[in-house]
Amino acid sequence: MTTSLCLSRRDVLLATTALVAATILLVCDVSAAEPATVKGLTAVSSQPVHPILIRKEHGPLTRVVVMVDNDVDALAKSFVFKLDGTDDLGDLESLALYATGDKDEFSPATQIGERVKPAKDVTFLAGRTLSAGKNVFWLSCKLMPKADLSHRVAATCGSIETSVGTLTPRDDSPDARHRIGVALRRHNDDNVHTYRIPALTTSRKGTLLCVYDMRRRMGRDLQEDIDIGLSRSTDGGRNWEPVRVIMDMGEFGGLPQEQNGCSDPGIIVDHQTGEIFCFAVWMNGKPGKHQWSDDGSEPGFEIGKAAQFLMVRSKDDGLTWSKPENLTRKLKKEAWWLLAPSPQQGINLPDGTLVMPVEGRDGRAAAATFATIMISRDHGTSWTVAEPAYSGGNECQAAQLGDGSIMLNMRNDHERFRAVFVTKDLGQTWQPHETNRSTLIEPNCNGSLLRVDYKRADEKKHVLLFANPHTQKGRTHHTIQVSFDDGRTWPKSHHLLLDEGRGAGYPSLTRVDDSHVGIVYEGSQSHLVFERFLLDNLLHP
Repeated sequence: MTTSLCLSRRDVLLATTALVAATILLVCDVSAAEPATVKGLTAVSSQPVHPILIRKEHGPLTRVVVMVDNDVDALAKSFVFKLDGTDDLGDLESLALYATGDKDEFSPATQIGERVKPAKDVTFLAGRTLSAGKNVFWLSCKLMPKADLSHRVAATCGSIETSVGTLTPRDDSPDARHRIGVALRRHNDDNVHTYRIPALTTSRKGTLLCVYDMRRRMGRDLQEDIDIGLSRSTDGGRNWEPVRVIMDMGEFGGLPQEQNGCSDPGIIVDHQTGEIFCFAVWMNGKPGKHQWSDDGSEPGFEIGKAAQFLMVRSKDDGLTWSKPENLTRKLKKEAWWLLAPSPQQGINLPDGTLVMPVEGRDGRAAAATFATIMISRDHGTSWTVAEPAYSGGNECQAAQLGDGSIMLNMRNDHERFRAVFVTKDLGQTWQPHETNRSTLIEPNCNGSLLRVDYKRADEKKHVLLFANPHTQKGRTHHTIQVSFDDGRTWPKSHHLLLDEGRGAGYPSLTRVDDSHVGIVYEGSQSHLVFERFLLDNLLHP
């Protein structure tokens, strides 16, 4: 018996539609699965976490690694990059491609092809022989001077045309987007070899003030030819004025500049008067010594033996500064081996009391260090040093907690956790905080603590921000953390990684305005890096 099958026009239409849909799906699947491997070649692209900086010729965006089997001869003909994840292509001046051999680190030594103008898709003609093993390429950009600090830059490698086929690299960081920052100070700016130890604050007029070491001849610490410099911004960190040298002891005592170094600046603004105070430690003589080691500083007050505690002040929003005042005899106990400012900003209490973090040595041994605060109740006319908070800590920063007490967060010489103490009587007595030496990790480095007040639905709230290299191994993974409970917890959901690369650390946070927070830190891309963040983005990542 024979059976005939008749299909209606509707059945045919449905069947055809299904076939077309299946074909489209298959094509999409093939496209999505386009291999990162072609005839012995594999490729992977990634975007390391670090900012792209204004004032730098090179901003490493994307690293592409092409692996080649030993028995394969291949030529890289061209690279295509996609920039459609970038907020505004107008932030970019140009892009360039570089080869770094088998080294993962960026280097501009070998450029591939010509620089190109930014576009959603950019192509670089390469014509480069691929060696057996690892071949590393970097896409780099140069930013416009007026690039927007709130914008992000992103680039992925879409394809690589080779002599043996087209590669589509696997993207190991598909959601990565680089923040835009400012290379505030770079190697050899103004003929200064190294810039280090920043302290950032905001004046009563809203001017950003960043002080730092100007290490003129080399990168080493005291004793050396080091002056205290100041960078000043009146537009929230977009632009910075030329450097002002605000502390330079010249050839005091007939000794050369390299035996009259000033270092480790700390800064505080009196929010009632507007006056600004900057402190630093000065060494006279003692070539080859260091104030934190052995007899680099000694008990007593004598210049040339004990390191000196200096202060300069400004009454015109940081435009001009007084000559250095020596406060050593007024502040340092004679038995102490050293008293120095902590290289951070101080705070104002609601009653007008000024609180400045300080540090020192009360013995010759390497671990005979301490951290505490000094206070002024008369707008900086006089200062009083409190009792040491913690023995074995040094660089520190203070913040007022919700109950009015003061928290001191300290670099810890004993283990790789921050020391944290609290005082309710302006430093006459101290108690360890519940997180003391157990919660905030560090590689033994300066850190920054900042209280930020804000409103939600007309309710007053505050958080603590903490920044440091978030690791116990080295000064990498520069990170901002947020605490909503006065430092008892620091949820991982509110950790913002700024720079995974190695830098010298030393962050300093400040409130830029009602909506923004700023930071200067020693990152992997410049000696001193400035970045600015929306407070809402820190509170609600």
